[in-house]
Amino acid sequence: MDDVITVVTDSLQWLEQHPDLHMAAGLFVLLIVAWFGNAVVKRLLVRGLMRALRASPLGRDETLSKNTVIARIANVIPALIIAVGIAHVPNLPDVLIAIIQNVANAFVVLTVALAIVNALTVINTIYEKRPGAHLKPIKGYIQVLKIVVYVVAAILIIATLIDRSPVILLSGLGAMAAVLMLVFQDTLLSLVASMQISSNDIVRVGDWVEMPSLNADGDVIDIALHTIKVQNWDKTITTIPTRRFITDSFKNWRGMQESGGRRIMRNLLLDQQSIGFLEPEEKERLSQFRLLRDYLATKQKDIDEWNASLEDDGKVPINTRRITNLGTFRAYVLNYLKNHPGIHQEMTMMVRQLSPTSDGLPLQVYGFTNTVAWVEYEAIQSDIFDHLLSILPEFGLRAYQHPSGLDVRELGERIRGSGFTSLKESSADE
Repeated sequence: MDDVITVVTDSLQWLEQHPDLHMAAGLFVLLIVAWFGNAVVKRLLVRGLMRALRASPLGRDETLSKNTVIARIANVIPALIIAVGIAHVPNLPDVLIAIIQNVANAFVVLTVALAIVNALTVINTIYEKRPGAHLKPIKGYIQVLKIVVYVVAAILIIATLIDRSPVILLSGLGAMAAVLMLVFQDTLLSLVASMQISSNDIVRVGDWVEMPSLNADGDVIDIALHTIKVQNWDKTITTIPTRRFITDSFKNWRGMQESGGRRIMRNLLLDQQSIGFLEPEEKERLSQFRLLRDYLATKQKDIDEWNASLEDDGKVPINTRRITNLGTFRAYVLNYLKNHPGIHQEMTMMVRQLSPTSDGLPLQVYGFTNTVAWVEYEAIQSDIFDHLLSILPEFGLRAYQHPSGLDVRELGERIRGSGFTSLKESSADE
């Protein structure tokens, strides 16, 4: 043992006689100690904590188990060893000692900042696994906290590198406030918009939103601080600035989805020349319809009582009330909706006339399906109008449409077949 001590003493005395070698040896020893400290911390602390984490329910999550929060904190140890031990390296210039200490301290600040940012990511990941997390996402707030951490870390790193107090830098930020407001204008506006969206429950992940000004029509798939992503029905993705959901008008279909019914509001355009009174034989034929049997009996009884009260005036048909084919058809459509299995019977339901137009008389069918699924809704709506358009002739009604090329061709063939000739042909014969 005495021999070892003697060798070490002699070696140190020899190194003192050679300053450069003495300094290099000191740096080598410092690096070895820093590496050893890093290895010990990672083997004992990091692995121990990771084992404990894996034993918990959170550690079984693959996303959380791969997070580097603990590993980043472990990197602080070698930086602290270098920052403290560099002052004990012999023959090292004071300027170089100060630079290395400042760099090591700045690395410590950066490492801690990155660890905090990773921890915030873990918090957001854990929160998103909650059942109702998509209703009130905190991703925007997490991003704001990350920005604050980065800003504070940048100030501390700069202050450490130039060896000045952070208070001096913060006091200088007052003069840069206008510049910072300009630089972070979008961030501040997005932060305010995110808070309003969250507090007022304006938009949630999964909502069907429609914003025509930006050609967005689809489901919200992500809500962040600066942007909200909407996946359109053609599977394209529209990225919308968060503040646009506060400043611009848009439609959120969540109310429809939560109500359990989706509205049908479509018009049948009827040829007004096909509207008229029902003849007795037509009423008798239509009374065989199960959906019209009670209506025609009740309506005819009401009309007979009204006409009987007219006495002698009731003998003139023009003074009497009569059943129309359009009124009967309206009653049929309403009863058809009331008996349709795809129509929500607890919501508003009606069949009404709109103002006549040059394209015919609009007969509007208004009701709600008992499903909000798009494909099922379209199938129910199409099934209803398939039936109504097909049954129109039974009531003596016709759907209106503009003449097509085939209509014009048939008209020309009828004119030629009737023996009429043009004025030019007639004059030529004379």
